[in-house]
Amino acid sequence: MIEDSFYIFTSENFVDLNLYQCGWEKCASGHSFGPTTRNHFLFHYVVRGRGILMANGKKGTDNTFTISGGQGFLIFPGQITTYFADKDNPWEYTWLEFDGLKVKEIIALTKLTEENPVYRPWDSKISESLLNEMNYISHNHQQSPFNIIGHLYLFMHYLVSSYKRENTMRSTKMSDFYIKEAVNFIEQKFSEDISVEDMADRCGINRSYLTKIFKQSVGKSPKDFLILYRMSKAQTLLRNTELSVADIGKAVGYPNQLNFSRAFKNFCGLSPSQWKQKN
Repeated sequence: MIEDSFYIFTSENFVDLNLYQCGWEKCASGHSFGPTTRNHFLFHYVVRGRGILMANGKKGTDNTFTISGGQGFLIFPGQITTYFADKDNPWEYTWLEFDGLKVKEIIALTKLTEENPVYRPWDSKISESLLNEMNYISHNHQQSPFNIIGHLYLFMHYLVSSYKRENTMRSTKMSDFYIKEAVNFIEQKFSEDISVEDMADRCGINRSYLTKIFKQSVGKSPKDFLILYRMSKAQTLLRNTELSVADIGKAVGYPNQLNFSRAFKNFCGLSPSQWKQKN
């Protein structure tokens, strides 16, 4: 018999790191889920028991992992996965679904990849703290959104701390400094008419070098990241305010309404008015 509980987090005002769902499940013998894909990152922590994860890697190969209590696994957005409980000792796990502009950067500080999605902590105290944060989020969803997101940040802290890597707390590489400086510039100036050249000037480097290190670290060009940041802010304003499309466009750096509507539709597949009505 399956025992489970879950909660849908309805606040989407947190752009850098946001929670979508959380829950707990005690699976029946052989219980399976998938094959399916997810729109966001999904982390499972196995409290007890064991099971099997089948995950599609970036090269298209299917990898199979046996996961036991005290371990976990991370599913990446768009990754095809199937997982099922052991017949003799079915697993019980808790899980969080999350995403945001900072998440890829945070995950990069761990050893978790689509080819190696299994969480194997080296310190039991850290993994215990991580589990405590997951349990808190799952069982205290009546708390304010700020409280929940605060504990989600603590969960991410313990996830990163679970890995002994020289670059876990890296801060001396100049390329990392430039990227942080560029991101800070975007966060401060996204509502203004800024360009990649402006970001590079802020960092004191040329545009081509900024684009190169930005793609390597963030996975997107500075221009694409700026668009993503602006569109995320625009979605928040469309959902939570009664501002006109023109005013929202100006608020996120598009003084021309036509240019904003065109950019928004290219990004979301719908015009701002259509998206607001749908959401």
